[in-house]
Amino acid sequence: MKENVLNTDLSGKVAVVTGAGGVLCSEFAKILARAGAKVALLDRNLEAAQGFADQINAEGGTGKAYRCDVLDKELCYSVADQVSAELGPCDILINGAGGNHPRASTEKEYFEPGDLDADTKSFFDLEKDDVAFVFNLNFLGTLIPTQAFARQMAGRDGCNILNISSMNAYTPLTKIPAYSGAKAAVSNFTQWLAVHFSKVGIRVNAIAPGFFSTKQNEALLWNADGTPTARTGKILAATPMGRFGNTETELAGAVLFLLNNKAASFITGVCIPVDGGFSAYSGV
Repeated sequence: MKENVLNTDLSGKVAVVTGAGGVLCSEFAKILARAGAKVALLDRNLEAAQGFADQINAEGGTGKAYRCDVLDKELCYSVADQVSAELGPCDILINGAGGNHPRASTEKEYFEPGDLDADTKSFFDLEKDDVAFVFNLNFLGTLIPTQAFARQMAGRDGCNILNISSMNAYTPLTKIPAYSGAKAAVSNFTQWLAVHFSKVGIRVNAIAPGFFSTKQNEALLWNADGTPTARTGKILAATPMGRFGNTETELAGAVLFLLNNKAASFITGVCIPVDGGFSAYSGV
């Protein structure tokens, strides 16, 4: 097994990660497994989740993949029962499933005269169903799994829910109004849940990752010859530390700290940016 960054001991804990077939959430699953937790990796793409579960098991950890759609309440409840039967009741839930879709995005950063009649997708061309899909995926995709798994946590000490918010929740990025609004809702919901579950042994927090260069977004950030794209230039200019984060090491610290029931036992309802200073920088 690789090093456990904070020496947080999650032995005997059962952790559930939604969206675990993706780049960031698979890293969360590996982080928890290296800390000793038995990890259930949930994703609509069972094959992707299984691949990462295999990696965890090859390292000497315990990972099991489950097909789950976070917008399907009946399926979420069924998977929750299956995880409890096979691994034990859930102690840790990371709500990582989410994302954006091009249909809910504008093509330009700024609306300009003539855009209504131009061959470009403006704010006025966004369709209700497309916006609803992105909002539901992120917000309901956090609420529904929480309903499914928090019922296993209530009344048991030391349980944790960790939601994945975004820099968009602090200051919306251009072009993606649905995703930005949904992540702001996730941050607000984190606070609501923290209060709601405060009497039954569940702490609820969130992290807001900044910009990380991954296989998923490398085409947007790097040209074929390895030089940075214009978008990368804008991102790094707005990130005081002047670089992208490292998914394997620089998310682990925040995750393990918030899940550590000794170090963070009095912390609930917070959202920690992991962003190299992006959220603090005014641009001036």
